[in-house]
Amino acid sequence: MSIVLLEAKFAKIGARLTRSEGPRLFRAGTRSVRLDIRNDDEGEAFVIHNMPAGGAGVEVLDVQPRDRHLLLLVREGNEKSKFLCGHDERHWFVAAVPESAPVGTVLAAKEALKPAEVRQAEARAHVRSKARNQRKNAAFRRQGEWFFVPAADVVIDPKLVLKDEPIRRGGGKPHMVEFCYRTGGETVWVCGRHPNGVSPSQYAAILAANRKASSWDWRAMRRDAGVYVKGRVRHADHKTITLHVWHRVLMNTETQARAMRNVAFLD
Repeated sequence: MSIVLLEAKFAKIGARLTRSEGPRLFRAGTRSVRLDIRNDDEGEAFVIHNMPAGGAGVEVLDVQPRDRHLLLLVREGNEKSKFLCGHDERHWFVAAVPESAPVGTVLAAKEALKPAEVRQAEARAHVRSKARNQRKNAAFRRQGEWFFVPAADVVIDPKLVLKDEPIRRGGGKPHMVEFCYRTGGETVWVCGRHPNGVSPSQYAAILAANRKASSWDWRAMRRDAGVYVKGRVRHADHKTITLHVWHRVLMNTETQARAMRNVAFLD
């Protein structure tokens, strides 16, 4: 698809597609093609890096102007990657769609990004089709990439409840939760140079090999833990939500996509 046609497709959802430089907000992509959201003098814009000559291998499969979303396909050799591009509350976003899902529309991409537990909760709550992609319905609350599903049966140990805890995806900006309770998962050490975390043995090896590593602002976190939250959930890019009962935290499925294979769920 030509650059001009790609720009026209993005314009239909009110977005700009540009190659201008500026502070990077987000990056997703395959081995060579990269899709960013960047800020320039005109505001936020989508940027495609390493675009093949003439736009070959990159095409828009579906555009939903009223919803301000489109589905982008990138072909590289024998690999196909799909990205849901759209606007959520205050900002543009990019979400890599898992390859396991046969997706050809914006609606199908949104469904594919829901964890199985969220779809099961929708079925139990008999959520109607038109309500399934709202940020709030009988099955869940959503804030960005995070789903919060009511957990009426969870047993919480009050002594282990923490206040004002972060949950985040890899090196992204954290969502701050008022009350947090976690179970299981793996302890990892995280810093700016290792945003997805390293194991305790890897952490010890890094410190032994580099004297300066101890000053890298390390923090012990849990990777892929079972996380339950209650109270206010805050993030600069989203409206604060309030959960009056305990909810299980579930991340969308984009980390299952090849383009996001190095991203972890940290809290």
